[in-house]
Amino acid sequence: MTVPETPAATASPDPASPDSPAAPAGPALPGPAPTGVPGGSAASVVRPEGPWVHRDVAANGARFHIAEMGDGPLVLLLHGFPQFWWTWRHQLPVLAEAGFRAVAMDLRGVGGSDRTPRGYDPANLALDITGVIRSLGEPDAALVGHDLGGYLAWTAAVMRPKLVRRLAVSSMPHPRRWRSAMLADPRQSSAGSHIWGFQRPWIPERRLVADDAALVGRLMREWSGPRQPEDEAVDTYRRAMTIPSTAHCSIEPYRWMVRSMARPDGIQFNRRMKRPVRVPTLHLHGSLDPVMRTRSAAGSGEYVEAPYRWRLFDGLGHFPHEEDPVAFSTELVNWLKDPEPDR
Repeated sequence: MTVPETPAATASPDPASPDSPAAPAGPALPGPAPTGVPGGSAASVVRPEGPWVHRDVAANGARFHIAEMGDGPLVLLLHGFPQFWWTWRHQLPVLAEAGFRAVAMDLRGVGGSDRTPRGYDPANLALDITGVIRSLGEPDAALVGHDLGGYLAWTAAVMRPKLVRRLAVSSMPHPRRWRSAMLADPRQSSAGSHIWGFQRPWIPERRLVADDAALVGRLMREWSGPRQPEDEAVDTYRRAMTIPSTAHCSIEPYRWMVRSMARPDGIQFNRRMKRPVRVPTLHLHGSLDPVMRTRSAAGSGEYVEAPYRWRLFDGLGHFPHEEDPVAFSTELVNWLKDPEPDR
């Protein structure tokens, strides 16, 4: 597949190529030996054809790949694990048709974005997000984040409140709520067992890419509700994970989240997140989410001093935006267009 021929698109170097002019300087990333990208080049996987336009933007000392559609107020979409920007393929055209500039970005180390040797703590990843907002020439954005992207959206709304117009988070509680649930709730700790497993060196990366990233496919299916993902979508996520260094970079934020709990930087971050979110917030969750329990997510409203709306999707799992894209997109667009969102 190739990138659509449009004037707005920039040259798209293969993120797996060491000769790419956008490749970051610095030592090689640790992790398993590259496995290649079954079924096509890295660029063909992370930059598929569609109604969107692919671009690269510079922010916070790195290069980030984005896919965008439409004109209007900016809505910036942030993916979670084990995915990349393509998880928002259903929402991009709906948001564009509703009158928004819809942009889905690849987080640092994933998809078509730079794989830097460091910078995977949530504070720096949040600065990536707000830096992309500025690089796009926008005064602010409505942030929509899922899973890890939701964690970072919460963080960005606290750290750079002037750049966040509204906040929508799916399948992820507020960072302080996440921390307390993982430490104090045995059921949540068990549900998030993969995060504890990520703390081992080397082994998680090797498991993620083994057998053409078969584990990614298993996680996608086990974490979904009855509406299972299509085989083509699972294969796409598997191929994206096999791009060299992606597995390591995908795990690094979770390593920081756990290993920093007793360190000064983690304690400082947790204190910083006491600052309330002061923008309208939409919190979306699947009732059958096996990764993040409803009970863990539902208490996040205490950290919001603004209109807060909780929406529970019955019968959906960890990926509500993919499991029922119509219901998810409808809820999101209606809320974004509501001039006075209710508490």
